[in-house]
Amino acid sequence: MNTRRNFLKKTGLAAGLAAAPSFGFNIIKNVQPEEEILGHGDYQYRMVRDWAKMDRMRFPLLNCHEMVMDSKGRLIMLGDHPRNNIIIFDKSGKMLDYWGTAYPGGHGLTLSKENDEDFLFLTDSGWYKDKLGQWVSHNGRVSKTTTDGRVVFDIGHPQTIGVYKPNEYFRPTEVAVAPNGDIYVADGYGADYIIQYDTNGQYIRHWGGHDNADPNYNLSNAHGVAIDLRDPKKPMVVCTSRNDNAFKFFTLEGKYIRTLTLPNMYVCRPVFDGPNLYAGVCWSKPKGGIFDWQAHTGFVTVLEGDRVVSNPGGTAPEYINGELQPSYQLAHKPFNHGHDVCVDEDKNLYVCQWNADQTPPIKLERI
Repeated sequence: MNTRRNFLKKTGLAAGLAAAPSFGFNIIKNVQPEEEILGHGDYQYRMVRDWAKMDRMRFPLLNCHEMVMDSKGRLIMLGDHPRNNIIIFDKSGKMLDYWGTAYPGGHGLTLSKENDEDFLFLTDSGWYKDKLGQWVSHNGRVSKTTTDGRVVFDIGHPQTIGVYKPNEYFRPTEVAVAPNGDIYVADGYGADYIIQYDTNGQYIRHWGGHDNADPNYNLSNAHGVAIDLRDPKKPMVVCTSRNDNAFKFFTLEGKYIRTLTLPNMYVCRPVFDGPNLYAGVCWSKPKGGIFDWQAHTGFVTVLEGDRVVSNPGGTAPEYINGELQPSYQLAHKPFNHGHDVCVDEDKNLYVCQWNADQTPPIKLERI
């Protein structure tokens, strides 16, 4: 890892990446306007398709799953290409660094801060494509690392702590970290549990899964998890139940509080910034159509509190008698899939996409 970084610096690539060819970052086959404005109301954005300045021949991408911004203002992206898992950009889109090949199913990326030092939680979902383009499954892992890739500890298969049976897969998709350091792992491609650990990775409890006596605890594709601190007196764990088009809210101890349903939106993890909740919408079922996980039907959604106020790349949110109506991707498909949203201090958005022709994140400049 350090060897790769030194090579990057010694060969002058770090200085020259900004001038590297973009290799056509426009992800849409039909003609797009040079400057497109997306979104609604107070949350409108200028779409910057060629934001990431990198040579994809030398630094290839598969799926750009998630992105976070560290305390230095660097944008750190996790993907699943076997030659690089982490790619780091500055806000102009210049590539600064890259590292990691140990996470072929790189899926979830969470930033935590301890004593003024940034740490990353990398989640390998256990699913990846091999060299022949075939899907391969293995047991996933969660790693706590420094921002330059040194592993602090791993969280392995919950079978070792008696939570799972030997034949049950562990395919985690996301991690959230509470203010006290507790770690919440969402097994979104496995058993759909939320598993709580302490700051050292020791098991505390779990909840969710399927066939609970109280159906409010059921999760179906627990794709994302985050900590909602908008009310500091009432912190909550927010879990995605993507197949239900919903977020479910729990106490930090796993007690169910409420469900927020977003009709027709197959949402990924919730991202909190101030009073807002942002989420990538991986799919939106077409009117009168059937769900197709390979179809490009995604966008981004923005909420104030529990109310959707903007759908960049999608139709305007509509409420009838207080009920949110289904939202759909715009006909000209500005995005393929919305997998994650990163928000900077200027409220610009960086959208990571799954299954989007190996494109880097797209920037949405707030206007």
